[in-house]
Amino acid sequence: MQLPAIPVALLSDDNAVARLAGLLDSAMDAIISVDDGQRIVLYNRAAEKLFGWSADEIRGKPLELLLPERYRGVHGQQLRRFGATGITSRSMGDNTILYALRKDGTEFPIEASISQLQTPEGKIYTVILRDVAERVRAREELAAFAAESAGVREQEKSRIARELHDELAQSLTALKMDTIWLRDHVGADDAPAQEKLSDMLVLLDTSVAAVRRIAADLRPLVLDDLGLAAAMEWLVQNFTQRTGVRCDLRMDEALDLPEPYATGVFRIVQESLANVGKHAHAGRVDVDLRRQGEHLLVRVQDDGIGFRPGAPRQPQSLGLVGLRERAQLLRGELRVDSTPGSGTRVEARIPVGSGPQQ
Repeated sequence: MQLPAIPVALLSDDNAVARLAGLLDSAMDAIISVDDGQRIVLYNRAAEKLFGWSADEIRGKPLELLLPERYRGVHGQQLRRFGATGITSRSMGDNTILYALRKDGTEFPIEASISQLQTPEGKIYTVILRDVAERVRAREELAAFAAESAGVREQEKSRIARELHDELAQSLTALKMDTIWLRDHVGADDAPAQEKLSDMLVLLDTSVAAVRRIAADLRPLVLDDLGLAAAMEWLVQNFTQRTGVRCDLRMDEALDLPEPYATGVFRIVQESLANVGKHAHAGRVDVDLRRQGEHLLVRVQDDGIGFRPGAPRQPQSLGLVGLRERAQLLRGELRVDSTPGSGTRVEARIPVGSGPQQ
């Protein structure tokens, strides 16, 4: 591969040029350099294999030939901003997957880093990138497996909740009725028996309430029977009853999501409220669910004591990990903003498509 004029000017002799060319062509990763005008000036052998363009075909052409159309408008701006920072190198994409375009028009995911070098002929930007399609495919398969496992767990929770509600709770209720009958037929003068039966009725009432609470925590039947809106209303009312903290819900009652989104969104709000109840010492919580284009925005904000994200040994950390896992199972993102003394905001963006959800 013959080096372009700009890199050659940086070298003192032809042997240095040859050594550099050999070094670049032996690299496992694709290496591409562009000038200030985003024209390709260096393109190694790994890049030829990756993109399908030969060095002779691509040299001097605009970099946008290697970019999907949706990236072309902003790439130049990002490159100029990077050049203005003076930073010599950094990773591209901020841990997100970027995509490149092959000669045949197919897209593929990449991981890339960029560096800049000032030369007498102008600034040179060099990108080192690799195809991460296998990694992305493995990640997607793992996510699909995790989502399927979560679905199985939810189904099992639903089954157990219904058995608790339909079997155990009803049996306890029948036992309570029998106890009432027995109390009514025991002589009024038998004080010890009357006292024991009254204690049994109190215990039965407590047991029925506990069974129903456990069943609801496992899987609120209202979510399956009446849908997400009704389940969210139940959730915020139940939270206020348990904690005494005012909780306001803003949600379009017509919003209805298919599985696994309905359950996932419900669990995100449920776990967020549980964290508020345990740690926030809040006086008020606002829950907001609304569509934003192809995404569903889920926000839970409290006016509690807040915390410093990233601080060691935070009691909220385990709960926040669970929330992020919930969002990732739905291919969404979760963000937590908090400041000591200023409350906490948990915000998830879940891709649910642009069509109506029924």
